[in-house]
Amino acid sequence: MRDYELLFVLDPTMDEEAKADLIEKVKAVIGTDGEAGEADVWGERRLAYSINKKNTGYYVVLPFKANAELPKELDRRMRINENVMRHIIVCQDEE
Repeated sequence: MRDYELLFVLDPTMDEEAKADLIEKVKAVIGTDGEAGEADVWGERRLAYSINKKNTGYYVVLPFKANAELPKELDRRMRINENVMRHIIVCQDEE
């Protein structure tokens, strides 16, 4: 298993319960074939440029361990979800 880090930006207009639910769904996807760490919620921050006419986003960082196939599936699911404005998955093992 490799160490990864997922950073994603959620739509700031979502209510707190929906944000927490979405974070738990992402953890569940990771839990199918890996181990999710504790989510580091940065909260609402200003974006460098507007996305979908929004100037702020709700940032979450989630470390996890998984095999090489899981990040591909996670990336696919994050692209489909309309509440995720942006996301990036980084492999921590690479030097």
